[in-house]
Amino acid sequence: MELHEQEQIRRQKLDELQKHGYQAYPADAWPVTVSARQILDGFDANPDGFKELSYAGRIMSVRDMGKALFAVLQDASGRIQIYVRRDDICPGEDKSDYDFLVKKMLDIGDIIGIKGFVFRTKMGEITIHATAVKLLSKSLRPLPIVKQDADGNVHDAFTDPEQRYRMRYVDLIVNPQVRETFVKRTQLVNSMRSFLNTRGYLEVETPILQPLYGGAAARPFKTHHNTLDMTLYLRIANELYLKRLIVGGYDGVYEFSKDFRNEGMSRFHNPEFTQMELYVAYQDYEWMMNLVEEMVEKIALDLHGKTEVQVGEHVINFQRPWKRYTMYGAIAHYTGIDISGMDEAELRKTARSIGIHVDDTMGRGKLIDEMFGEKVEAHLIQPTFITDYPLEMSPLAKQHRSKPGLVERFEAICNGKEICNAFSELNDPLDQRKRFEDQLELGKRGDEEAMQLDEDFLRALEFGMPPTAGLGIGIDRLSMIMTNSHSIQDVLFFPAMRPEKKEAPAEGAEAVSS
Repeated sequence: MELHEQEQIRRQKLDELQKHGYQAYPADAWPVTVSARQILDGFDANPDGFKELSYAGRIMSVRDMGKALFAVLQDASGRIQIYVRRDDICPGEDKSDYDFLVKKMLDIGDIIGIKGFVFRTKMGEITIHATAVKLLSKSLRPLPIVKQDADGNVHDAFTDPEQRYRMRYVDLIVNPQVRETFVKRTQLVNSMRSFLNTRGYLEVETPILQPLYGGAAARPFKTHHNTLDMTLYLRIANELYLKRLIVGGYDGVYEFSKDFRNEGMSRFHNPEFTQMELYVAYQDYEWMMNLVEEMVEKIALDLHGKTEVQVGEHVINFQRPWKRYTMYGAIAHYTGIDISGMDEAELRKTARSIGIHVDDTMGRGKLIDEMFGEKVEAHLIQPTFITDYPLEMSPLAKQHRSKPGLVERFEAICNGKEICNAFSELNDPLDQRKRFEDQLELGKRGDEEAMQLDEDFLRALEFGMPPTAGLGIGIDRLSMIMTNSHSIQDVLFFPAMRPEKKEAPAEGAEAVSS
């Protein structure tokens, strides 16, 4: 392993600490009685409440003044200044805790515990005056040093996306706003879960490893179970299992599921992603549209205290009601072409005429989907429902009650991308079998995303499933919008990455083998 100069120095310090009897990674717990945020928020109102405390944090900067120093520590809640004076932590003749440990051995990035009290400096800054210092963890790699000048301008920021995603642990340390993004994501999930629980729906778990993949049009990841000697797939959706539970008698079930799709990657797509799927008996897609509006409006209010959310250059308003278009109506509105009566050959010709790439594997539904994605979706910035899809696009949705050739389905589009998909669920087992058989034919034509025929799911439907509304909502994409994040990688702690390229030290850099 090649070590750069700073890494060599820190390892040398580690050896020195051990020689002098200091533990760089002590096993005993360090009691933390207060956080930085609690001190900063509470000191002025109750200064007597901070006369004796125990605190821990990571060193982010040091200002050495000889026999005393100021440093900034960071914990999960924020940063706070500390003041360390030699005679306070070493009141006796032995000054080694200060002269050796604090002055010589501590580096930016080290985690220390301190005991002391809070005061306000002459410059007016709330500060912890340390009376004891203990090293809790020695950092062997230097942190990127992010500097801020007197005008608030940031220099040497840790901003390279690939480095940030690959070393998320460093990103979280030096970019505090990133931590807030993930706090907001958790708040979003909690808000959604609370909304569903208050309505009495049951949170459940269904299999991730499945003998057949289904519930969506996507390519799966494939694996093998050695004991059973059988092929299994990582689920692309949990829809068919949740519907089995509706057959079994539950009125409403939902699941926050990790799903996996073996497809391309982009700022909107990660092969592993999270969605929430909900199924409610005796309801339809119109009812589900109203629920989605209400739920997402509540999430915006819970996260931001208002329904307006800044997303890039747009202010998106989640206040109900949202705009609604039919699929054909949206295409007509943004292209000027009415495709509602066209057959597959006419659709193919029309798609080519407006600059959309098509091939022979695309059936009628795929062609319409391409036209919508290329010519309509990017225009839908404010939350908008697209309803009443062609039957060919939706093999799991119920046929429309009054519009032949269409199904009762909607998607919510926001900031130019789909955030949810919902149906009046198909519960006619004979119709469902025919739809699956049509999908098999598309698969024979080369459509790698065509669905499989699931005999056990059809058997469940044959026992009778009540009229049901179903919803799948993408947690990652909704998180992008609610946190004003440019990429899906910004709302995933550890997004999928290409293998890291190991680079040699820069020319002239000092390195040794260890």
